[in-house]
Amino acid sequence: MKVAMIAPIAWRTPPEHYGPWESIASLLTEGLVARGVDVTLFATLDSLTAAALDGVCPHGYAEDPQLDGLVWEALHVSHALARSGEFELVHNHLDWLPLAFDEHVRAPMVTTIHGFSGAGILPAYRRSRSAFVAISDSDRNAGLDYVATIHHGIDLQVLPFRARSGEQLVSFGRIHPDKGTADAIEIARRAGRRLVICGIVQDERYFADAVEPHIDGDQVVFLGSVGTQSRADVLGDAAALLHPIHFDEPFGLSVVEAMACGTPVVAYQRGSMSELVDEGVTGYLVHDIESSVDAVRAAVRLDRADVHARAAARFGADRMVEDYLRTYNELLRSARTSPSGA
Repeated sequence: MKVAMIAPIAWRTPPEHYGPWESIASLLTEGLVARGVDVTLFATLDSLTAAALDGVCPHGYAEDPQLDGLVWEALHVSHALARSGEFELVHNHLDWLPLAFDEHVRAPMVTTIHGFSGAGILPAYRRSRSAFVAISDSDRNAGLDYVATIHHGIDLQVLPFRARSGEQLVSFGRIHPDKGTADAIEIARRAGRRLVICGIVQDERYFADAVEPHIDGDQVVFLGSVGTQSRADVLGDAAALLHPIHFDEPFGLSVVEAMACGTPVVAYQRGSMSELVDEGVTGYLVHDIESSVDAVRAAVRLDRADVHARAAARFGADRMVEDYLRTYNELLRSARTSPSGA
């Protein structure tokens, strides 16, 4: 099987710090290569992979103000689709842009929908011939047909189990009102625990007004964006992960990454959280700050070995790769038997 994997190019694949879409594209690519699949990864030219690497963008445009993201994404997609006839399948991780040009795709295409930025992009999905994969049942759009829901997988080797933790809580994700960083600060304060905050600052005003005034380096610590090793240390050393989201999150990688380390999760019950968190086993789902405080007290008493085991069974990268391979084969069988042959 020959697969073209079109990764995003905001960041390197795999990302050094932030870049959830790039992270999944990387894990899937490496898992497929390990199983003997012939993959060409279309990504930034500084990307690291065991697959064949191709692309036009020198490095992630989010890291370089001299690169216009819209321009480089268009060049990236044009370059990848020009080679699409060389492959049996094209796998798109780059949202709507490749869909707008799928009349030029000369192989069946499957698109993993990592989340919808807004209703304005839906026409590109509705007009496309691509097959769609949802990353959670909660993120399925009623107006689209899907071939599968495939939950993200994570690299369990870089997220080792920690039997013992510290007393602190952790908030891990981009600093934005959607992620509820200010709520996490208040939950930790009421619970009487220190809070470690990690993530890129995506909303500068929110950070300045609602987060930064509380950072004292003692009870509230801000580490910024952290890399792979620090990620494992911060998540594994926490007594619990706080995830008080204010939007319907399509997935939530930090949630399953924390659980893989043995760290239970307290999350607001929105979006995909009920699909990820097993109530009373890997954490608790709540609705506000007050109920979160009570849930923290219960979560820190959960068996960390059970938390890890459940996460490893449900969210290991191997499971994700097998799910995609099954979907690829189903799509290729369907393409071979369709009247048009595509």
